[in-house]
Amino acid sequence: MSAISGNTAGCPDERGYFGNYGGAFVPPVLEGVLRGIREAYLELRVTGEFIDELRDLYLHYIGRPSPVYFAKNLTALVGGSSIYLKREDLNHTGAHKINHCMGEALVARRMGKTRLIAETGAGQHGVALATAAAITGLPCTIYMGTVDMEKERPNVTRMRLLGAEVVPVSRGLGTLKDAVDAAFEAYMEDPEGQFYAIGSVVGPDPFPMMVRDFQTVVGLEAREQFLEMTGGLPDCLVACVGGGSNAIGLFTAFLDDPGIDIYGVEPSGRGFRPGQHAATLTLGSPGLIHGFRCYLLQDEEGEPLPVYSVASGLDYPGVGPQHSHLKDTGRVRYETVSDSEAIEAFRVLSRVEGIIPALESAHAVAFSMELARRLGPGKSVLVNLSGRGDKDLDFVVDNYGL
Repeated sequence: MSAISGNTAGCPDERGYFGNYGGAFVPPVLEGVLRGIREAYLELRVTGEFIDELRDLYLHYIGRPSPVYFAKNLTALVGGSSIYLKREDLNHTGAHKINHCMGEALVARRMGKTRLIAETGAGQHGVALATAAAITGLPCTIYMGTVDMEKERPNVTRMRLLGAEVVPVSRGLGTLKDAVDAAFEAYMEDPEGQFYAIGSVVGPDPFPMMVRDFQTVVGLEAREQFLEMTGGLPDCLVACVGGGSNAIGLFTAFLDDPGIDIYGVEPSGRGFRPGQHAATLTLGSPGLIHGFRCYLLQDEEGEPLPVYSVASGLDYPGVGPQHSHLKDTGRVRYETVSDSEAIEAFRVLSRVEGIIPALESAHAVAFSMELARRLGPGKSVLVNLSGRGDKDLDFVVDNYGL
């Protein structure tokens, strides 16, 4: 099995579009840089030496394949469909982010780049990129909002211990969108020497394609594992969606299976009021952000609106262009889960299965519990458990108790 294959034919097109979304709306100075990254990546992804190096790191360093686990206690508690978890929380660094960070770092090194630069929200992308930087011998700078740094203190410590420079971003709301702005400005100072390792399936082409491809390993593994475990494919897939990398990683291998219902879960936060949620696909409209076209929570002038989620990795006003396309085609349904529902799922999975999920993943768990109840026995639901919740423990206990 290739580490970077899957059902990706014709998507995106040569201009970097997924249907009406994507593209590269960047300053002229970046046009040639991005073309160079695209050309290098398209060559590397079919190069045996590159694929072998990535596959070896997936197997011996990251710990892939991650298992699929039948959550029998959760299933019994819910009293409905069987719930299965794709355990990306068991990867080295504790989340799915290491899959694309390792790939991006290898691309950067082979292109002769001298520094990795990135943003992070919950810190999982930052930790994963700092880890990949350590392995590949590249210096690394991570931009992180001050609000997120306070919420995710353990990940800030991990990044610094791994050798990354962590730059606090206090502008705006001090969250993910502001960190992206700051990282992009720093990238513009030396786009030839630095490699901006975008943390999700967002940004200008070729990043939505490249990050998607590196994450397809999740769905390819899950498909094979589920067939071996059950003799068939799941009836439903569920994953949380902020930018959307963990979701697209699971979904891609199943998009051509019309009998499988696919659900992406966004944060409704404290309710559908301005600045109190990040339900981009639910309430947004097509617009431009950070160099690409997607569904966007925006004001009348097209400026991004403030967003919020209890999960720092989900509070982004845009979303991946492929998710925007999948919404328009109807192939994926996008639902929402509130802060309170996610916190309850965080507690429930911890107590009945002994698995502490990331708050981002808890949104998917919460929706899967409701879906399993609604569908009833005889059906199966496969959830991408995208990360573990160590990073969230202090925040949850301080704000919600045990």
